[in-house]
Amino acid sequence: MPAFEYVALNTGGREEKGILEADTARQVRQLLRNSALTPLEINEVVQKQKKSDGARLFGGSLNKADLALMTRQLATLVSAGSPLEEALGTISRQSEHRSARRIFSAIRSRVMEGHTLASSLGQFPSAFPVLYRATVGAGEQSGHLAQVLERLADYTENSLLNQQKVSTAFIYPALLALVAVGIVIALLKFVVPNVISVFDTFDGDLPTLTQMLIASSNFLENHGIALVVGIIGFIVFVRYLLKFPSWKRRSHRLMLKLPLVGRLVRGVNTEHFARTLSILASSGVPILDALKIAGGVITNIPMREAVDEATVKVREGMAINKALQQSGYFPPMVIYLIASGEGSGQLDQMLERAAIQQERETQSRITKMVGLLEPLLILVMGGAVTAIVLAIMLPILKMPQFIR
Repeated sequence: MPAFEYVALNTGGREEKGILEADTARQVRQLLRNSALTPLEINEVVQKQKKSDGARLFGGSLNKADLALMTRQLATLVSAGSPLEEALGTISRQSEHRSARRIFSAIRSRVMEGHTLASSLGQFPSAFPVLYRATVGAGEQSGHLAQVLERLADYTENSLLNQQKVSTAFIYPALLALVAVGIVIALLKFVVPNVISVFDTFDGDLPTLTQMLIASSNFLENHGIALVVGIIGFIVFVRYLLKFPSWKRRSHRLMLKLPLVGRLVRGVNTEHFARTLSILASSGVPILDALKIAGGVITNIPMREAVDEATVKVREGMAINKALQQSGYFPPMVIYLIASGEGSGQLDQMLERAAIQQERETQSRITKMVGLLEPLLILVMGGAVTAIVLAIMLPILKMPQFIR
């Protein structure tokens, strides 16, 4: 039964919004009139979604936190023996976000019409990634939907947690850097000009450090706005260049060559690839399709292209570990675990171990980077402030020699 979103006026003249299930829009209007509501607008949820190209529902979408929560709820309800349409209806009713209620109401309607859950999720490609839909489809075909949903819930929650860890780890260094730059700019812009005006009465050459400070202060005062505009323009220009595939590929290849960033990028993408491939393989997705989907979760273009090339080689009969090893992007430990899994017939378990190992290694690297950044930023900020103070104090200490 289709789901319709309505906007109606109550007897007090106030607008009310909601979702009703009915066969036709006319039946929805009749139901609203029976409830003493005057219908103003009625739209079928799926049709509304198609018009917005699957990306937005009245300005809202299903974010990662909602996806993780609702996947866990759906897995719990299905594992408890609840019929799928009832589980979807329960999630729709208790959701706090309108866009999520709309999405799950539309999915429930299609399931009740006889469509599979995977095909129903396909109506909302922006809310449910290819990995999600393919895994659910494999679970439905194998008859182990509850177990597959449990693994998907673990995966989405783990991905969200890792993303939050990375964001949280870099918040303090970013704020510290912002404060440091702000303090230096404030000193050069407002404090230094008032102090150095005293040095106009000096007869003689000022210390080199003081001259550099005066030059920096004058440049910031005379060309500060142009400097800010130039920096913003440069950022906009770089972002414009990165829209072109060739430039984006060059930047991604450069990131892989950087000393610290390169290993971090390889670790994060390898962990995502291994965990995704593990879930797909254990869910019964054909290995070639699993490799293609798992390659799609890699954000680095050269690594993604390497997986695509490896997929072609696997199709021609090469082992997965040898195909990935030839790319040179994946760590030897991961290659060894994949080879061990292929040899023992436990590929999904070895891939999960590889993902866990890469996750721990990545977290360790992030912790070390943050541990180095914090004292480094403090030293830089302290050095800048010390240089400014010295530049001001040196002429004052020599004032008796310079006063006319």
